[in-house]
Amino acid sequence: MLLDDALRALPLLEPYEGPLLDVGSGGGSPGIPLAAALPEREVTLLDAGQRKCAFLRRWAPPNAEVVWGRAEQQPPERWGVVLAKALAQPPVAAELCLPLASASARLGGGAPELHEGLAVLPKVAPTPPGFPRRAGVAKKRPLV
Repeated sequence: MLLDDALRALPLLEPYEGPLLDVGSGGGSPGIPLAAALPEREVTLLDAGQRKCAFLRRWAPPNAEVVWGRAEQQPPERWGVVLAKALAQPPVAAELCLPLASASARLGGGAPELHEGLAVLPKVAPTPPGFPRRAGVAKKRPLV
């Protein structure tokens, strides 16, 4: 079931170029199954927990890089697709992920599109100055 859930995003990802980022990878889903299904794509598995990163390194396919860190500390607008599963409440997850997506990516800004339980947020403009906010600010004071 978990594998099916992760791979359900495949048709939504295929039209978009660029590397993929799974924010809050934790147990590896959806990042590891998607990396295995898309071996030609660069995939970054990001998590703030050292133990979770050790687990991810053990199971990540060759095209996946594991990064220990927080979303707020990553380079902005680097990834073509940014994924988050159970990272935070939707407005907080969007704020954490939005700065990481390239201007042509599919996250943040526009009205969400729903596809079989998955929300796709089109990014409509470059990330404004001041984002990402410091670690923990999005959760304490969400924009929405």
